[in-house]
Amino acid sequence: MIKGFGGIFWRTKNLNAVKKWYSEVLKIEIENWNGTIIKPDSENETIFSFFAENDSYFPKEQQVMLNFQVNNIDETIHHLDQIGVPLVKEKEVSDFGKFIWIKDPEGRLIELWEK
Repeated sequence: MIKGFGGIFWRTKNLNAVKKWYSEVLKIEIENWNGTIIKPDSENETIFSFFAENDSYFPKEQQVMLNFQVNNIDETIHHLDQIGVPLVKEKEVSDFGKFIWIKDPEGRLIELWEK
């Protein structure tokens, strides 16, 4: 029945600051309607997963964590370093890929993943 996610929507305290941050840090081109359309390529996967309330994978006070798939985690780390965005979690390599964490201006933890 479901063929994919139709979107991710959330409220923000400072719309302009958050739009600017996502545009500069993650290179997401935010349009005048305050969003963008991300068209995945054939190598992209969208994971939909539940976590128990007491799971420690990401902060318990954060109900949802965004995970963006990137082409090259090392290039992403270099970009983040160049613009002064600190890593919350250093690069982790596992059977599932390579991961880093950063925080957006409102403190939301974001996971960046190279498959």
